[in-house]
Formats: sequence, structure tokens, C-alpha cells
Amino acid sequence: MKDTDLGDFMYKKILDGLIDQPLLTSLFVADLAILLLHKPPFLFALVMMAFLIGMSMYYGQKFAIFKNL
Repeated sequence: MKDTDLGDFMYKKILDGLIDQPLLTSLFVADLAILLLHKPPFLFALVMMAFLIGMSMYYGQKFAIFKNL
């Protein structure tokens, strides 16, 4: 497998996974945008960061990009 084929495979797998879960994807993007572009109160930001980390771990486990290589 060439490097470009591997990159295309990874991007396709990630995009397919994000499209399969539209609600979680929109929550992930909205959470990230609020944390990056606004200054929420500290406790709210802490809860949002924990949610963002949890969703990142879920997506990492769901995609398992390098599992079948």
C-alpha cells in the first residue's frame, strides 16, 4: 500500500464514521467551537472539556484506523 493510499483510506474512514453519527459529530463540532471562540465560565468549560475528551476517546475507539492494516 502506498503512502497516498493509506492517507486516502484514513480520511475516508474518518469521514464515513463522522457521517454515520451526525448528532455526535454536530455536538463535537459545536463543543469545540464554543471552547475555541468563546470564553465560557470555568466550571462550564471544565464540563465541556471533559465531554470533548470523552467524545474524542469514543471516536478514536470507533474508528480504529490502524486496526485492520
